[in-house]
Amino acid sequence: MASKSRQESNENVLKMAKEHDVKFLRLWFTDILGMLKSFTITLEELENALEHGMGFDGSSIQGFARIDESDMVALPDPDTFHLLPWRPMEQHAVARMFCDILRPGGESFDGDPRYVLKRNLKRAVEKGYILYVGPELEYFYFSDSKGTEMLDEGGYFDMIPRDIATDLRNETVLTLQEMGIGVEFSHHEGAPSQHEIDIRYTDALTMADNVMTYRLVVKEIALKHGVYATFMPKPVFGINGSGMHVHQSLFKEERNAFFDEKDPYHLSKTAKCYVAGLLKHAPEITSVTNQWVNSYKRLIPGYEAPVYLSWARRNRSDLIRVPEYQPGKEKATRIELRSPDPACNPYLAFSVMLAAGLEGIEKGYEAPEPVEENVYEMSDEERERRGIGTLPGSLIEAIQLTEKSEVVRKALGDHVFDAFIQNKKIEWDHYRTHVSEYELKRYLPIL
Repeated sequence: MASKSRQESNENVLKMAKEHDVKFLRLWFTDILGMLKSFTITLEELENALEHGMGFDGSSIQGFARIDESDMVALPDPDTFHLLPWRPMEQHAVARMFCDILRPGGESFDGDPRYVLKRNLKRAVEKGYILYVGPELEYFYFSDSKGTEMLDEGGYFDMIPRDIATDLRNETVLTLQEMGIGVEFSHHEGAPSQHEIDIRYTDALTMADNVMTYRLVVKEIALKHGVYATFMPKPVFGINGSGMHVHQSLFKEERNAFFDEKDPYHLSKTAKCYVAGLLKHAPEITSVTNQWVNSYKRLIPGYEAPVYLSWARRNRSDLIRVPEYQPGKEKATRIELRSPDPACNPYLAFSVMLAAGLEGIEKGYEAPEPVEENVYEMSDEERERRGIGTLPGSLIEAIQLTEKSEVVRKALGDHVFDAFIQNKKIEWDHYRTHVSEYELKRYLPIL
């Protein structure tokens, strides 16, 4: 039996669907890799779907279920109802809702990434905290999906003459806003044809849904204009890859638990323990925040991607940066984790970040001294002397660290943890046995 508030939300969705002449509703959810999945129902099925969910076969969804236990139920979250603005409104409107995945008996399915995040957020709530996040997702526009032909030669914050990329970005921002997603700003990024749109800070579950929507909107608007948008971490050799810097803070009711007026960095003990947790467990969560073979082509020194386990205020070579405090803006106090990339599963990535931070708070980890110098320019000996470790250098190295991690297993749960590790090992095997164009050009003429 739905609660009264859920019932009211359901009734509101039914009312809006009729008012906007919605004929089709897309039910969205994600697999363990963060790939958006969808199936469509008609308006006539909406009331039943909201009340009881819609059954589907989960055996073909990555990381969900074996064939002998494949029956799943997608229960729409009425608070995520939105019209899809890129659909032709002169025809019947189309709307979407994110779903929670249940077993046929009604219990939450432990292989659902959205449930994984909800479970971790509940752990934080039990300690009095709400996690807020603000990711900055970078991406590239190319002429098509078959190559890397750029649309512009601009650089960071460049005010280039108005071209298709500017129009694409502006239309994307307007579409996101139509879907109820707040945008702080957008700009050209450091590499040619690279762009960034920053979503307004909000709670982690809403943000994970927003990231999934954002990635689809960016691609849909690009497709509409005959070009291709990609969140591939490192599509072009020799220039910056695309990151997803994640700003994060914990709130206790209306108060920012990361703020301390007397601290030189304006960071509380809670914040510093959270930073220490992220630094200590960063290597073992990296396979989740950077989950593809290609992710590690970005995580190399020299291209603005942080690989060293350090933190500081002004230094953008550090893994964790503390944005400058602005007087009177205590609520904006936050830390920025700079290693994740925009091709990760946001539900799982936010889960392991939070788990690492909470581990630091629960066990009272001490944050190391901040490093304001450029870590890239230090010698290996100096980094070793100062205890500055590094992130894993390849997917297999990252997987091996994750496999031993109790923090990640607890955060993801056995089902997702085991399925994720298995999937990533298969990906690594496919990669390591593939003979690349580089090898043929390098070795075939001489060996």
